[in-house]
Amino acid sequence: MALLNILHYPDPRLRQQAEAVSGVGAAEKKLVADMFETMYAAPGIGLAAVQVNVPQRIIVIDVSEDQSQPLCFINPEIIRRDGEEQMEEGCLSVPGVYEPVTRYESIRVKALDRDGRPFELDADGILSVCIQHEIDHLDGKLFVDYLSEMKRSRIRKKLEKLKRQTL
Repeated sequence: MALLNILHYPDPRLRQQAEAVSGVGAAEKKLVADMFETMYAAPGIGLAAVQVNVPQRIIVIDVSEDQSQPLCFINPEIIRRDGEEQMEEGCLSVPGVYEPVTRYESIRVKALDRDGRPFELDADGILSVCIQHEIDHLDGKLFVDYLSEMKRSRIRKKLEKLKRQTL
């Protein structure tokens, strides 16, 4: 396994539209394992392949406290949406920024697992929010897109300044 480089906002590669995965083979399984390792090391609770500059429709999630519930979604698609809730979100690609975002309260998602087997899952609470957040990444959308232009601009300037200071 290997740690992957996480892209940071406003990197234009984060706006890539991810392509559907046509089959789950050794390369996809290695990518999933590397994504889990990268997400846990960050540390985070979700990671989309687009965030590590791989434009494929793959996300990994683990919202457990002890990293004991890893979930992999290949070609995820939300097939049911209910309710609405607001929750504070952060993102490994937008480090140090946490803002409230309104999303669906509960969802049903269908996808392939890391072995290519189809499944469906009902999710609510933080898991629902995390799945929606990561699927947005696959569509080239970031959680800051839900914020006002003024907030996005402030966040962009802050992160660009941080990047300059670390170079």
